[in-house]
Amino acid sequence: MFKRIIIVLCTLAVLSTPAVARVNLNLGIEVAPPPPQVEVVPAPRPGYVWAPGYWAWEGGRHVWVGGHWVSVRRGYYWVPDRWVEYRGPRGPHWHFEPGHWEREHWHRRY
Repeated sequence: MFKRIIIVLCTLAVLSTPAVARVNLNLGIEVAPPPPQVEVVPAPRPGYVWAPGYWAWEGGRHVWVGGHWVSVRRGYYWVPDRWVEYRGPRGPHWHFEPGHWEREHWHRRY
């Protein structure tokens, strides 16, 4: 009986590992990012969407990351990387939201 319980627990641990492996890093700082840099957007490429550049936080300072092409996902649209300001009791804080795909929402018009 004890051996069966161990086998079941080990099996559950192995099967649940992929769900635990995903990490979401929420970065919050008290330093506002500089204004976005002006980028020359290249000519459109079939099957790709342009992801604009953004300010990353590295080594205690903002560092510009240039824009790049991202493969299109049918039925989705690209949400660019961005910093969002939150005002709290200790003053403003900036949280980084990485770029990601969101499903397109089509609404009927009546």
